[in-house]
Amino acid sequence: MRSSALILSAATGFVSAHFQLTYPTWRADTLAENTTFDQWSYPCAGVPYGTGNKTEWPLSGSGASVALDLHHPWSYVYINLGLGENATNFNISLTPELLNVTGKGEFCLTDLPIPSNITDGQNATIQVITNGQSGSALYNCADIVFRSSAQPPSNEVCANSTGVTVTVVGQTATDSSATPEPTPNSAPSGTFGLLSRASSLGMVIALILGVSM
Repeated sequence: MRSSALILSAATGFVSAHFQLTYPTWRADTLAENTTFDQWSYPCAGVPYGTGNKTEWPLSGSGASVALDLHHPWSYVYINLGLGENATNFNISLTPELLNVTGKGEFCLTDLPIPSNITDGQNATIQVITNGQSGSALYNCADIVFRSSAQPPSNEVCANSTGVTVTVVGQTATDSSATPEPTPNSAPSGTFGLLSRASSLGMVIALILGVSM
C-alpha cells in the first residue's frame, strides 16, 4: 500500500509540474492520463500535426496572444513560431527577451510581435517551451492560421492569476495582474539570480538552440 501511495504521489507531482496551452488551442491535451503524449518530447510533446483544430489568429494587436496555465512556482517561458503546414523549424521567436514568470496559474501574453511579412490565410504553428526548477524543457504546440478578421480572445481566456508576475532578464519584475511582487522562495527578480540558475538555464538554452537549428 505504501509503495502504491508513493507511486501515485510521484505521478501527481509529475503532472502538476507540467503546463497547459489554453490559447490558441493546443494540438491535444498532453496532460490527459490516457494519452501517450509527453511534454518532454521536442518539438510538440509528440503530438503530430493535424491532431487538433487550427485557431484563427490575428495578424497583430492584442489578439496576437498566448495564454498558459503554469504549474511551476516559476518558469522560463519561450514562444516560437514555425511557418507553413506541419512546420518543423520554429526559428521565429515571439519572445526575443527571456521571460521568467513567477507564480502558478493563468498567464497571458498579448501583442506578440508578428513578422511584417505574414499574410492573411498563412498557416503556422506556435511552439511554447517552459523550463522550471528541474532544468528540463517542456513543449506544447498549437496550429494556427493567420486571419485579418480573427477576433482576440475574451478576457476570461486571456487572463492572469493573482500573484503571477513576469520579469525580463536584466529588468525588475512587472506584475501581470497588478498584484504583489514575487515571494523570496520564487525565482529572484532583476537578473533572475543568473549565477544560481546558470547551470540549468544554460542547458535549456543550449537544448533549445541546438535542436531548433
